[in-house]
Formats: sequence, C-alpha cells, structure tokens
Amino acid sequence: MGEAKSEVTGNNFCLSVDQQAMLDEADRFARNELYPLAARMDDEEWWPEDVFHEIGAAGYFGLTVPEEYGGQGLDLFTSGLVAEAFSRWNYALSLSWIAHENLCLNNIYANANDFLRSKYLPGLCSGEKIGALGLTEPGAGSDALGSMATTAKLEGDVYILNGRKMYITNGPVADTLLVYAKTEPEKGAHGITAFIVEKDFPGFSVAQKLHKMGFRGSQTGELLFDNCEVPVENIVGEVNKGVAVVMSGLDLERATIAPICLGMAQRALELTIEFAKTREQFGKPIASFQMIQSKIADMYVWVETIKALNYKVLAEVNDLEAGQGGRGMVHANTAASIMYAANMLNKVLDEAVQVHGGAGYIWESEINRLYRGNKLLEIGAGTTEVRKMIISGELLK
Repeated sequence: MGEAKSEVTGNNFCLSVDQQAMLDEADRFARNELYPLAARMDDEEWWPEDVFHEIGAAGYFGLTVPEEYGGQGLDLFTSGLVAEAFSRWNYALSLSWIAHENLCLNNIYANANDFLRSKYLPGLCSGEKIGALGLTEPGAGSDALGSMATTAKLEGDVYILNGRKMYITNGPVADTLLVYAKTEPEKGAHGITAFIVEKDFPGFSVAQKLHKMGFRGSQTGELLFDNCEVPVENIVGEVNKGVAVVMSGLDLERATIAPICLGMAQRALELTIEFAKTREQFGKPIASFQMIQSKIADMYVWVETIKALNYKVLAEVNDLEAGQGGRGMVHANTAASIMYAANMLNKVLDEAVQVHGGAGYIWESEINRLYRGNKLLEIGAGTTEVRKMIISGELLK
C-alpha cells in the first residue's frame, strides 16, 4: 500500500490524495469482505477464524510498524482512517482490529526492545497471530492502575503472574497478549510492569467468554493467570515503569477508537436517508416531512463535527513519541475526541432508530445492531465520566 502520511494539521481538515485513496480502499475491502460477516457475528457471537489472515494478507495490520518487522511503515492517522472505514461495515470486527493493531501490536512496537519486536511483530502484522491487551480487572475498571490486583513475582528467570483480567477484547481468541501486573504492589501505580504473554504459557487460561449487548462477535472474555510463567525477557519497557506504557497507550487508544464512532455514525446516517426516501406514510415518502428532514440535518451536522475533531486529534497524536502521552493537552484532547464522538453517536443513533420507527426496534435490523453497539463507546477506554475528569484536570492545572 502506498505512502499515506498525515497532512491534516492546523486548520486544514482535507485529506490528502493518498489518505483519501487509503480510506476508499479500506472502505471497499470492508464492504466486500467484512460486511457479509456482520449479521452472523451479531446473531451468534460468532468469530470468523480466517478473517485476521485475510486482513493481514490485504495489508491492514502493522500500519504503524516499519517494514523490517512485517509492517506497512505508515502512520497512526492512517490507522484511524482504516478504523473509520471498517466500522462503517462491521463495527464489531473493527474493535477487534483496533485491540490487535493499536492496543497490542503498536504498543509492543513503541515500547519493546528489538528482540521482542523481532519475535512477535511479524506474526501480528501478518494476521497469523491475534493480539490483545490485558489491563482491566474485575475490581479495577476506571481505577485500572491503583486497584490493579494482578501480581508478578520474580522466581529465577521467570515472573509468576497471578490474577484476573476482565472485559478483554480478543481475549478468548488471542495468541499474544500485552499484560500489566504489579511487580512491587507496595508502590501502587508506580510498581506496574508490562509483559508479553503467550496463550500457551503454563498457568494462563480463558476463564470465560462474555456475551454482550452490542459488539457481538468481537470476542470478549475474562482471563486467568494462575501461577502463569512468563520469561523475564518478555518484559516490555522497564520493570516498574509500566505506567508510562499504559498512559501513552491509552491516549492513542482513545484517538483510534473515536473513528469507530465516526464510521458507525456515517453508516447510520446513510441507512436513515435511504429509509426516509423509500418509506411511505400518508401517501408520500417520509423524507418529504419537515420533522424527518430536521432529524437528518441534525444527524449530518453531528457526523461532520465528529469527523472534524476526530481528524484534528489524530493529527495531533500522529507523531507522539513513546512515553509522551498521559499528560498535558494531548491527554485532554484524546479524551475529548472519544467523549464527543461517543456522545454524538448516541444522538445520531437515537434519531436514526426514531426515523426507522418499528423497523428500527427489530433486533435483526442493521440500525438496531448499530444502536446496541453505541453504549460500549461511552464506557470502554475510560468512561464518559473519566474522560471529563481528564479534560477538566488538565484545564484546571
């Protein structure tokens, strides 16, 4: 795939020719290859086993990783465009893609040494291996760092991990997991270390697969570490310095999950316009009624403002160096991007279902599938309330 470096800076919100081509190409791929899987994934919580191989073969993994490790050598902004396109057609699979591509793969590239990069990145970039991030725990959600109970104790040349991770996207199907544990619990958040765990390591297991209201088919589970043995060389970054990996990774996560909202909102608007043109009441299409026109106009404005803030923040974090996130206005702006996108998506989908009427309330309809996915985006990657705390905290410093 061609060079697609970001040119969206300052007041210029236009995509470059290369960026638009990438967005269009990803849209075609998702419409042809991912959209046909969406209904079954939602109906059955089904995971298409070969889909990551297909995505990898098409070149949509490792976008931010140099070619020497099997990647594409592009940038974070490009990955946001791909997330946007994928989410229009199969938002559940887009979330699994982001958990793999950004939360796991890019985090390893940004923070690991060359040994770990060479060992794990090629398989993740090809789609042969599926990646996941293990941070949230049953008792540690919004306070993921302070309340973390998973521990890692050094014994010889291995660390022994004990604990549980909850609500882990890709957890039930992952081969390679970036996992956080406390190596010095008495230090709290400053005693956390990041590890790469393979699914076959002794002591690791999937405790349960979780069934969800939305994003069904994107596999989510609880992970168990019962005296799990992790080689000491699988530390990502430095011992007790995992908090820097977490915080900078969360900023990038928020910036790249916001495009899911954009893609879903775009699809909802498209479906609503199509429905309004074809649904007839009182002898004419409902699109001819001013109240329906008002809803569609509002939806369009909300979609465009999601896009503007989304692109602006993606450009801001595009060249963010490893460890530079988690503070300052970039920390506030990434929180603002996902908060606004999720809140506006809520409004777009609410109006979309209203326009669809009874048809929108039927489980099997596409607009209903989109509607059921909305709430996760106000909870995952930091709840709306946590996002507000981050924004106000930076503004009031």
